Amino acid sequence: AVPLSRSEKCIVGTGLERQTALDSGVSVIAEREGKIIYTDTYKIIFSSNGDTISIPLVMYRRSNKNTCMHQKPQVQRGKCIKKGQILADGAATVGGELALGKNVLVAYMPWEGYNSEDAVL
Repeated sequence: AVPLSRSEKCIVGTGLERQTALDSGVSVIAEREGKIIYTDTYKIIFSSNGDTISIPLVMYRRSNKNTCMHQKPQVQRGKCIKKGQILADGAATVGGELALGKNVLVAYMPWEGYNSEDAVL
């Protein structure tokens, strides 16, 4: 399967989506607290205790399984960040949670009496 460019967090989940996303290593997490100086699609720069830290982001790179890897920045310039905060999401994460697809709207409804018990139209 190929990752979607705009995936969604699942509405009904198992409760392990956040931990799974963190364990996958595709998200960028702040190792220290500080303030964002600069952000674009290629890097995030923030200052922490007088040090300037630059974090490069992966942009449309091939993975070992021939799929597309990319990271999207989730912070804006001038914002203060805390240790452990998500700075950038990966291709299969949204807001630090696993997001592998799209949510689909499904309706269960009768149709002229032809569907019964477990029939779904």
